Amino acid sequence: MKRLFPHLAAAGLLLATALPGIAWAGAAFHQILTQQGISFQVHSSGEGSLQQLTITTTGARPPIKPIHQTVNGRVVGAKVADLNGNGTPEIYVFVQGAGSGSYGELVGYAVIKGSDLSPIYLEELTGSTAQGYRGHDQFEVVEGCLVRRFPTYKPADTNAKATGGERQICYKLQQGEAGWILRPTSVLNF
Repeated sequence: MKRLFPHLAAAGLLLATALPGIAWAGAAFHQILTQQGISFQVHSSGEGSLQQLTITTTGARPPIKPIHQTVNGRVVGAKVADLNGNGTPEIYVFVQGAGSGSYGELVGYAVIKGSDLSPIYLEELTGSTAQGYRGHDQFEVVEGCLVRRFPTYKPADTNAKATGGERQICYKLQQGEAGWILRPTSVLNF
């Protein structure tokens, strides 16, 4: 029996190195991303379902003040992009909530006037895009849009098994009345 433990430890180490950027429960997330001369350092830490997220930047003139906020869940990834095409980057941080639904949350900031970070808001799921939604979100930046994917559930489905297929939503970054908003521009059901 003792011989199995080294194999399990090695398998865990292999899994941890094969999935860089994954934040294990209670473990810190740390990643540095650079675009258009500005680097974002994304760090989270804490115990339980509430984590402390810190985003610091370098390369902006004048320097940008760090962002400190509490997120409900664990940080599972981050991407930098210029989705609005204005020549300055945005930082997108992906948070996975605790519990069986693993609801996804997005924390985003856009660099404005080269020296400040403005929040980016993700439009709520409504109507047909919310139908069958029970969490398990995955986010990615692909070809100029933020892509959100999640399984869809039929009414009789258990949370462990979705049978309604998968939905993919492409969001484009647009100027809103009080800041930047990610609005859905296409929805695909598989």
